[in-house]
Amino acid sequence: MPPRPTILTKRTLDKDLAKITHAEDATKHVLRRLVAPGLGLIFVGLTMIFAGVYMFDHPGAVLVVAAAALAGYMAMNIGANDVTNNVGAAVGARAMTMGQALVIAAIFEVLGATIAGGEVVRTISSNIVDAVQVPQVALGWIMMAALMAAALWIHLATWMNAPVSTTHAIVGAVIGAGIAAVGPEPVNWRVMVEITSSWITSPLIGGLIAAGLLYLVKTLIIYRDDKIAAARRWVPVLVAVMTGSFMAYMVLQLSPTGKFPAFTIILIGIGIGLVSWLIARPLVLAQARDLENRNSSLRVLFRLPLIGSAALLSFAHGANDVSNAVGPLSAIVHSVGIGGGDGSIGHPPLWVMLIGAFGISVGLLLFGPRLIRLVGEEITKLNPMRAYCVALSTAFTVIVASWLGLPVSTTHIAVGSVFGVGFFREWYTRHSKRRIAYVRRRVESFDIDEPDEANVHETRRRYLVRRSHFMTIIAAWIVTVPISAALAAGIYWVMFALFV
Repeated sequence: MPPRPTILTKRTLDKDLAKITHAEDATKHVLRRLVAPGLGLIFVGLTMIFAGVYMFDHPGAVLVVAAAALAGYMAMNIGANDVTNNVGAAVGARAMTMGQALVIAAIFEVLGATIAGGEVVRTISSNIVDAVQVPQVALGWIMMAALMAAALWIHLATWMNAPVSTTHAIVGAVIGAGIAAVGPEPVNWRVMVEITSSWITSPLIGGLIAAGLLYLVKTLIIYRDDKIAAARRWVPVLVAVMTGSFMAYMVLQLSPTGKFPAFTIILIGIGIGLVSWLIARPLVLAQARDLENRNSSLRVLFRLPLIGSAALLSFAHGANDVSNAVGPLSAIVHSVGIGGGDGSIGHPPLWVMLIGAFGISVGLLLFGPRLIRLVGEEITKLNPMRAYCVALSTAFTVIVASWLGLPVSTTHIAVGSVFGVGFFREWYTRHSKRRIAYVRRRVESFDIDEPDEANVHETRRRYLVRRSHFMTIIAAWIVTVPISAALAAGIYWVMFALFV
């Protein structure tokens, strides 16, 4: 009888180890989703410790520590939802990677918030609901309810992949909580009319400026016979406009009120712009050397200006939108007795500004990439030239708004600029005689048969902006104020019943 063949099988221990290995892999996959929320909770805990150290042995310490936690949570939601508009265009145009965009935005958000964010913070903390007419105890609870309501709504909107206005959310929440607490009388309706009008006009202005810039870029550079020569001439000018406007804004923010008249600030901006033109011109000339006369070559020349404009926009956003997180916190700090005794709310303390600044950056780094892709890639197709027009238009509009002390929505402006570029491309495709002549020259130069009328008609009717995103975003903008106001009113009544 022949011997039985030997059958090689895994030993029991090997099988068990394999099962353990698969279980570990599954556990890592599940826990990976919990890393960002865990780090976010750690940041909120650190804000509470930070505020507790500052407010140690103060009668209102508990209220301020709780408000600091809510402000940190609100700031992270701003970073996750709103900051994405600053760098979305640059990432969508592939001018920089997601990692580079996150680092640049985080750095300049902190700089903008800490250096130039005080003016708009005062608008949020005291100009919407008149702090003089509201009892100090009630003011603290109003701002607590507003912070919680706005943060919850923005968190939900981010989860739904909807870029909403954080400024809409906090202003609506302050109004709702204020009316629930003391009625409509302390609400400064004149300021509200000004802010609301800026919400309506700012995306239109941003879109028009972006469309106008794209028209200039197409006319002066893209549809020229010698594109590279035209770019060497005009790209330094665009850089000078960006730098000059930014420096004029910086002088306005950092100098004492009234020290420089508007004409002097404009002259400073023009002078800095000329200097930046002298610096940028040789750099662009060196970069343009040996480039082919093609549209793809223009992307190389617009890459650095686009990165610069994204940094500028992040700085301006930090200066403008940090108020949405720390404006209520500043009012709460004042309500417990830290500040002037005349009822006015002065410049917020530095530690309050730091909570907002770093909270925005933490939220961006942990939760920002998803909406960055939405704004930069899914609304309309962007290349570096179009993205630069979006970024420069958004930065210019936000800078002017911060100049005037108006808490406009950077989401409205940035997304409005993206829509402006997309809708302008649709119009230009259908109506531009210059583009039609350019296409005919291309057909003749390559000896290609002219396309038939059906193809021409199809080209003219095609959509270059996703209508579904347009309708979703507009709907989110419309419901943000009433939802945040109603939620804040409900939270205030609950807080009043439980703690007051």
